[in-house]
Amino acid sequence: QVHLVESGGTLVQPGGSLTLSCTASGSILGFNVMGWYRQAPGKERERVATITSTRTSVYADFVKGRFTISRPYADNTVYLQMNNLKPEDTAVYYCKLQTPDDEWWGQGTQVTVSS
Repeated sequence: QVHLVESGGTLVQPGGSLTLSCTASGSILGFNVMGWYRQAPGKERERVATITSTRTSVYADFVKGRFTISRPYADNTVYLQMNNLKPEDTAVYYCKLQTPDDEWWGQGTQVTVSS
């Protein structure tokens, strides 16, 4: 069984920066994709960025140039570096791990961008 734990969410001012982290525990073998999704109040969950076990990353248009997803080799931790944060980035951010056969979600971490 895989368990995901996220951390790093907090209150930050517009224009500020924040780094989220997510660590996956358990046996994870073969090709997989880790990613960040977010859900704002009253809105559907949306994909922010994903990165494969071969380190190919994909970003949503609304974060290109501001957010960077990374995944160091030799562990199952994924980071989301967020710069130039905007009030519309306020949401619960969720980590997801997906394999060809299954997927797991973290519990979410709240990011609030406000002055």
